[in-house]
Amino acid sequence: MTQPRNGLDRRRFLQLGAASALSLAAGSNFTFAAAKDDPYGGFTLGAQSYTFRHFNLEETLKRLKDLDLHYVEFYQKHVPIESAPEQLAAILKLCKEYEVTPLAWGVQSFTKDTDKNRKSFELGKTLGLKMLSADPDPDSFDGLDKLCDEYKIAIGIHPHGPQGKTLHRWYSAEVIMAAVKDHNPLIGSCLDTGHLIRAAQLGKKLDPAEEVRKMGARNFGIHLKDWNNETKKEVIAGQGSLDIPALLKALREVKFSGLISIEYEAKEEEPTDDVRADLEAVKDAVKKLA
Repeated sequence: MTQPRNGLDRRRFLQLGAASALSLAAGSNFTFAAAKDDPYGGFTLGAQSYTFRHFNLEETLKRLKDLDLHYVEFYQKHVPIESAPEQLAAILKLCKEYEVTPLAWGVQSFTKDTDKNRKSFELGKTLGLKMLSADPDPDSFDGLDKLCDEYKIAIGIHPHGPQGKTLHRWYSAEVIMAAVKDHNPLIGSCLDTGHLIRAAQLGKKLDPAEEVRKMGARNFGIHLKDWNNETKKEVIAGQGSLDIPALLKALREVKFSGLISIEYEAKEEEPTDDVRADLEAVKDAVKKLA
């Protein structure tokens, strides 16, 4: 059994196998106590593992630990949807070694095929996730209502901003809210601040803080990134159009309790220093709010 580079290789999988089976049987929810002097002001900070897409799972977890981040939203190459129970148990064991708790997974597509959608919720149940970030088809919501109710896992619809000359179908909170308002309260958004800012390129100027307010209690996750619309490039958080203190203030107003995931896509090579700079920008914003 050979895993892709971004997952677990056979040797590491076997090393983790025996102990991981016991940990899975005991339950997958584990968390790590926050420091008394919380630099993030009570928010749960982590990273979307897509940031480290050029590294395998263990290399990614090492980088998260080096950044003193204890929470993660995984994506498909690090945790494939096809993962067998013993593979997920090994992944959880590895997360525990590096003191990282998985809280979310995505971005996943969903269709009206409820049985197919169930696979993502089963993965979420095994990993102890709170949210699946998503790009659902409009006809998927009736089935997602039932799955969210059964598994108590939220769906966070993720805007992708401009797609060429058109906007992504879920480009704003207004569009998302119109689609979900009559559905299960666990169906909401995982807003991506960078993609919200990018919408201005096609004439839709969106303020991430106001988008948060529009979603209210249906905010289940945030992908935090910044963007410069003049250069059309991603930049370090706070160096583009993103007002981080305003964003955090809005999140506090709506009593947000989900995961804020740093997602940095600008570098094809080692992104750790840039992620650290993003985290420092969040810390500075928390100080301004205080």
